Amino acid sequence: MAKRNKWKGREGVVYSTEDNFDYSYEDVHEEETLPSHEQSLYVQLDKKARGGKQVTLVTGFVGIENDLKELGKALKSKCGVGGSAKDGEILIQGDHRDKIVSILDGMGYGVKRRG
Repeated sequence: MAKRNKWKGREGVVYSTEDNFDYSYEDVHEEETLPSHEQSLYVQLDKKARGGKQVTLVTGFVGIENDLKELGKALKSKCGVGGSAKDGEILIQGDHRDKIVSILDGMGYGVKRRG
């Protein structure tokens, strides 16, 4: 694994004349994943910019990317289809709105169906 250079994170600092200057790095704060009963997810059918193919879109997830990917993996395996999970959205190939709503409801998520 490559080491990340600390100086690359110093935006706006060019040079300091102080002898004991120590640049303070801002900690990157990732959102914590909310518990499932506090989340409100939206399930909808989407066909835009997909060549006429339908996908079931799950939006509204609040949390870190790894938890989103785990939820997407669980939904894909229970529906038996492919898909992806990134940028706060889960895409499931095909029209599986009813099945996904029941799965998420069983997992304790607040679910609303759009369209």
